[in-house]
Amino acid sequence: MQLALALIGEDLKQVELQFRKDLQSDVPLIRKVGEYVLSSGGKRIRPALLLLSARLCGYVGKRSVPLASVIEFIHTATLLHDDVVDNAHLRRGNASANTLWGNEASVLVGDFLFSKSFSLMVADGDLNILRVLSGATTTIAEGEVLQLIGTSDLEMTEERYVEVIESKTAILISAACRSGAILGGATSAQEEALGQFGMNLGIAFQLMDDTLDYIASEEQFGKSIGHDLEEGKITLPLIRTLSLCNTDERADIAEIVEKELFDPDDFARVLRYVQQYGGIEYTIEAARRKISRGKEQLASFPDSPVKEALIELADYTVSRTR
Repeated sequence: MQLALALIGEDLKQVELQFRKDLQSDVPLIRKVGEYVLSSGGKRIRPALLLLSARLCGYVGKRSVPLASVIEFIHTATLLHDDVVDNAHLRRGNASANTLWGNEASVLVGDFLFSKSFSLMVADGDLNILRVLSGATTTIAEGEVLQLIGTSDLEMTEERYVEVIESKTAILISAACRSGAILGGATSAQEEALGQFGMNLGIAFQLMDDTLDYIASEEQFGKSIGHDLEEGKITLPLIRTLSLCNTDERADIAEIVEKELFDPDDFARVLRYVQQYGGIEYTIEAARRKISRGKEQLASFPDSPVKEALIELADYTVSRTR
């Protein structure tokens, strides 16, 4: 991400300041929880993509920083809600907000961030950007429900799973790119190209998260390893394994997935199957194909340092370890 940081590093610093400014509230807990999640780290990929997409389309004004902050507001709200739904104890290597303040506070602060996001979008005044971002938040909620419906479903197909992650994860990354294009006065074709670039990058990002949940160290990943499996999330490494394993192995996996109490030996057994049937390699290759398709969407834009930064950011998605 070095090229991206060289180009928009100062803007990203302003995004952090804008986020804190927009967190102002007469309720101290809102600011405390919001700043805790913000300060716990994060790659800031979504605001970076908005800033870079806007620059790629020739934007030089002052609206990009506040809108990039809105993107991070929406993302932070989804993290707060996700950790409650998943009963997560770690986020970015630190105790999750729901562990420290409880589920109720996490949900309500997440609601505040969503509501504040819409206030900030209205203040910006661009109905096209409001359309894109409000549509994304609706789709994210649908994706969360789709994921919930698919819990412990061993019949989950790759196609259905990609539909879930398009809705739950990739849509906000796509919306960040589209919003940048709109800021820059892009043509409808350019907006669509950047939106598709973001969608492919977002799918690849989640697929790599799927692999890291099996193979990363907890210190690298910043959250519990094997947590997806423990929560009954059937992700692509396991979907691939289930499509290849025999009846007895499938029954063994099913017994583990359906357990209420999960122990490390259970995870180790499933991991052996995933490794045996190449689930990790298959998922990484799927992520690489998505990145390749995403980069093809940038072909219509002239070569520039900004375009190169977007390509570098896409490549980072499939090489990261956390």
